[in-house]
Amino acid sequence: MTRASVHSPALMVDESQHSKPAITVAICTYNGAKRLPAVLDCLKHQKNTEHLLWEIIVVDNNSTDATADVVRRYQHDWPHHLPLRYYFEAQQGTAFARHAAITMAHAPLVGFLDDDNLPTPTWVAAAQAFGTSHPRVGAYGSRINGQFESPLPENFDRIKPFFAITQRGTLPHRYEHCQRVLPPAAGLVVRRQTWLDNVPEQLILLGASAEQRLAGEDLEALSHIQAAHWEIWHNPEMVIDHHIPQCRLDKLYLMDFFRSIGLSRHVTRMLRLCPWQRPFWFALYFLNDGRKALRHLIIYRQKLRTDIVPACEMQLYLYSLASPFYIWWLQWLHWFGRR
Repeated sequence: MTRASVHSPALMVDESQHSKPAITVAICTYNGAKRLPAVLDCLKHQKNTEHLLWEIIVVDNNSTDATADVVRRYQHDWPHHLPLRYYFEAQQGTAFARHAAITMAHAPLVGFLDDDNLPTPTWVAAAQAFGTSHPRVGAYGSRINGQFESPLPENFDRIKPFFAITQRGTLPHRYEHCQRVLPPAAGLVVRRQTWLDNVPEQLILLGASAEQRLAGEDLEALSHIQAAHWEIWHNPEMVIDHHIPQCRLDKLYLMDFFRSIGLSRHVTRMLRLCPWQRPFWFALYFLNDGRKALRHLIIYRQKLRTDIVPACEMQLYLYSLASPFYIWWLQWLHWFGRR
């Protein structure tokens, strides 16, 4: 698989005018022309950064809308001391966009924002300060609030964590390996060199792309970092609002979303295990997913057509069962295609 990435010279800032920044904020976007302005406005008005050198990169992941024009307009009226750079990543998939951001970043710390993530005014300062004071931390996540456009379905709290909404306390803490929990990519900060040293350029999970629609590429990357004995933390001083439009609560979108999460689970589960443990845990996960699906069907069989939350949960259990076979099929196709 080849990656076709190009710079847009008209949108680049003269990088030689700036010293090496302390932190890079990377916004990965696909058709984000309408969403980007709110994120850029939040970054333009960050506090406690007067003596901090930092930069922003917008990674355009093969957009077909006016994303590039939006960045160009902002660059014309952008503070001279704060580089705003643009990069076009032609290979579709959030995994490719994030790798491009890591490659292009000039700073030792890289903070990821999606085009629907609105950081609070002190997010950048808090992100840089935490990374500086915790040198053994390879990645750390934000506290994420949900900002919904429309009323939520009944019992939505049962599936809310899957929307990158994390309320994991007001004190910093480390994600222990035994907990099998990691922060989402929204508002995540990583050490650039740690990522380059430990995260494969070609992940199994690509994110939303033309070839597959598998979630979890962020968890796959973090699993590699944690396996290399870098610590991963929660930093509650970094706060973002995750804007979720009404269309993402549509039943068809939700069913597709939970199908993609389920299909990716075999990868995220197995990466956290030693090779000799995987056959045992594969059998255990398969039996447990089957038990959950059967129990869910018995309890909610009358509501699966009318209640969106149990329907999403059922979708997750069923496609978690199918996940290992789907991943093996994808790997076989990839191997066969290279022969």
